Amino acid sequence: MPLTEKDRKLVNDLLSGASGAWNLFVDRYANLIVQVIRHTASAHSLKLNADDVDDLTAEVFTALLDRNLAAIRAFRGRSSFATYLTVIVRRVVLRKLTQRRYLQAFGHVKAHQASFAETADDGSANRVDAKDEVDSLMTRLPQNLRSVVESFYLEGKSYREISRLLSLPKNSIGPMIARAKDLLRSREPESS
Repeated sequence: MPLTEKDRKLVNDLLSGASGAWNLFVDRYANLIVQVIRHTASAHSLKLNADDVDDLTAEVFTALLDRNLAAIRAFRGRSSFATYLTVIVRRVVLRKLTQRRYLQAFGHVKAHQASFAETADDGSANRVDAKDEVDSLMTRLPQNLRSVVESFYLEGKSYREISRLLSLPKNSIGPMIARAKDLLRSREPESS
């Protein structure tokens, strides 16, 4: 579907800072953004509550506003604007879901710290503390296990992709991730 004249004008108004352009953008695309968030989570077998959807929507809007609308400035009109936004939303959501999955996978972060509400910009101290804790624990792993864990949790690669990338048998990836988790749990300090 080609770029419509209405969207072309909206993009131009956004980039020129026209009064009310952002509100028009939000009115026109908020439902699409929410729909893409829900679909992306569902496609990855994740259930989101209303707060999660709100937080992810805010993350998307933040990404769109970031660096003086850089993502919108990058739009070249080679597709519909809705298609372009769908790609951006999906990337933001996958990045956030991957970060959440990575933190939760190792059980080193309290559940409330791993929620989207706590990892939003106003909870950046918790996010930094959690990331520092995970990074510290990761340095305790042997390099081969660390590479597998980072490929799976941070980069979102499949077992097959990790197998090819690291020249490992595909059926060894799952046991390596389980071994890494066991090693990290056995090395963490006792909590009081």
